[in-house]
Amino acid sequence: MEEEETLDYDPTAYDCLTSFGLEWPCLSFDVVPDGLGENRVEFPHCVSMVAGTQAAPGKHNYLAVMRVTNLTQGRHGAGKDKDKDADKKRQGDSDGDDDDVEMVGDSDDDEDDEEEDAVFHVRKFAHKGGVNRVRCMPQNGSCIATWSDTSQVQIWDTSALHSDLLESAGCTEEERARKNKQVHKMNAMQVYVHAAEGYALDWSPCVAGRLASGDCKSRIFLWEPNQSKWSISGPLKGHADSVEDLQWAPGEPTVFASASVDKTVRIWDTRAPDAAQIVFQAHDADVNVISWNRDTQYMLASGGDDGHLRVWDLRNLQPAAGAQPVANFTLHRGPITSVEWAPFEASMLQTTSADDTLAVWDLAVERDPEEEAALAVGHVAAPEDLPPQLMFVHAGQKDMKEAHWHRQIPGLLVSTAADGFNVFKPANVPGL
Repeated sequence: MEEEETLDYDPTAYDCLTSFGLEWPCLSFDVVPDGLGENRVEFPHCVSMVAGTQAAPGKHNYLAVMRVTNLTQGRHGAGKDKDKDADKKRQGDSDGDDDDVEMVGDSDDDEDDEEEDAVFHVRKFAHKGGVNRVRCMPQNGSCIATWSDTSQVQIWDTSALHSDLLESAGCTEEERARKNKQVHKMNAMQVYVHAAEGYALDWSPCVAGRLASGDCKSRIFLWEPNQSKWSISGPLKGHADSVEDLQWAPGEPTVFASASVDKTVRIWDTRAPDAAQIVFQAHDADVNVISWNRDTQYMLASGGDDGHLRVWDLRNLQPAAGAQPVANFTLHRGPITSVEWAPFEASMLQTTSADDTLAVWDLAVERDPEEEAALAVGHVAAPEDLPPQLMFVHAGQKDMKEAHWHRQIPGLLVSTAADGFNVFKPANVPGL
């Protein structure tokens, strides 16, 4: 590209795309499970989330419980009718409910092509310090754990705010505006102060309330539910540097994996906490993030500061001889900041990177020279070194930090960056 050139996106590449933002950037967020059903494919969609801010003045930080409603397909999608008269008619039939604040819908210079914008609802409560990571309990989306830059891990009950969000549809315009701006005061259910701040945090998908946290001093602590409180044990020692991420095994209640600046990934069993069961060097630089495949449970993905995405078969690891990944992709030109397997397709996963891109991968795809030649007719041929497993690249956000698949809306992704959130579904990613 030339210096004055800019990129624009092709709306037919997306089935939907919308953006919104809070007053401050959010380093981390999580998609909250809801009671609207599984495998939802019909538009419009509703998405629930929780996020934590990284405010410049630390006292201004808060947690935000959010809902995006009326997420429509709009003018996106390769199969959509592009006739302007039809677009005008659809717009005329819409309710035009845009009285909630802070929402930025699909942008286009021609307003005649616009559908009714999605609407953003938020409830906020104060949080001491910036939020390094936030995770909601899989079995109870109102129970939220946060890692703060004040070295505190806190657990919150946000059920009252979720209930208030569900009732917001019946509020007047003034009531909605006031509630969206209000910052509540809440007390954490439990607080534990580490000796240093951290980022690694994960709830067990097998045991409700079981939690693990890892800090920048290389230590891991285990949280076990005990009535309305948690008993905390540890530390588990083994890493030689900061624990950047950890994740519980999807089918083993006592097993979890951890990733570290010491370049290793370790597999732990809480029944034998004195040492990790498996240790292998995963990257030649800091290991930032990991993701355990919930359908193919012996597959683990990792992303590092070296920009590599690697996939590991835990059945065939030989750490003593130097562990070898079953897949290694080098598309990203910056550190990988998040990785997550798709909940609807065992071979698919997504990565985000400091190079300001999000990539969707499908490991089941293989190169087909004849098909590529047919597709290249009349178009620019894809570079030879482009991995055939690369399905989609999303760009346009600045300093991308984290992304998650929606577990109840197949193919839908949410990403956060320094300049806000995107909610989108790639047109070439199957819904089911």
